[in-house]
Amino acid sequence: MGFANLTRRNIQLYFKDKALFFTSLITPVILLVLYMTFLANVYKDSFASAIPEGVTVADKLLNATVGGQLFTSLLAVSCITVAFCCNTMMVQDKISGGIKDITVSPVKNSVVAAGYYVATLVSTIIICFVACGACFIYLANNGWYMNGNDVITILATVLLMCMFGTSLSCVLNGLTKTQGQASAIGTIISAGYGFICGAYMPIYSFSAGLRNVLMYLPGTYGTSLIRNIVLRGVFEEMGNVGFPEDVVEKIKDSIDCNIYFNGTKVTLPAMYIVVGVSTILFILLFIIINRLNSVKHKK
Repeated sequence: MGFANLTRRNIQLYFKDKALFFTSLITPVILLVLYMTFLANVYKDSFASAIPEGVTVADKLLNATVGGQLFTSLLAVSCITVAFCCNTMMVQDKISGGIKDITVSPVKNSVVAAGYYVATLVSTIIICFVACGACFIYLANNGWYMNGNDVITILATVLLMCMFGTSLSCVLNGLTKTQGQASAIGTIISAGYGFICGAYMPIYSFSAGLRNVLMYLPGTYGTSLIRNIVLRGVFEEMGNVGFPEDVVEKIKDSIDCNIYFNGTKVTLPAMYIVVGVSTILFILLFIIINRLNSVKHKK
């Protein structure tokens, strides 16, 4: 059983498990419900608080700003939580003993681990790209200020975030030994990640101490990264219709497009570096965990 067969097997098993597949879609659905009942008003209030009194904003521009925040919130969280759902095949194989059947064949443990990683990544990308397409349709109907380059950059960034989410899930699930542990980790990630990465509530609205702590988490940079790209055209349009530059910067601050590490504004290239390096580090950690587990199995 080679790498291609292992990867294909893991992907097929994931999509055949309808309960597991629909569980992966819970995060986007929950975010949409939260948006309709709560988040939309929070985003509008956050946007309105940064606009000087007496300045009117066109409905299309307002909808594009709020919709862009929904877009980025959904993707920033889904790229991580969906990866954990897709990666449960690795946990199930350990618990059911299926991993023993796989390792009986003349295949290296590194190949098995790579098969899990790539299968999880592919499944996560498929679901997140579908969610991304739905968000594009939503913005096209409510307020579209993006060009072709923005769309390509968004898709590339979502791909990077899926790699980050997959590597994180491989590390944490690689440490689990029981279904209860895996379920606990998945529940904690699903419930808490959206808050600590600034997807549900802007980090700008948190206390200074909490903001400083969250700036050490790579997910914070991923959310801001996607948000900057999605709303680039919106901010450009604000400048075109006469918004003062300081007002635009204040709006960026209020919705976490501008984030600061120890008082220094973080640039977009720096955000890419943080997420990219974090992904590489998690992959290396997963390799180490896999080697340690293989040694235990041999003993």
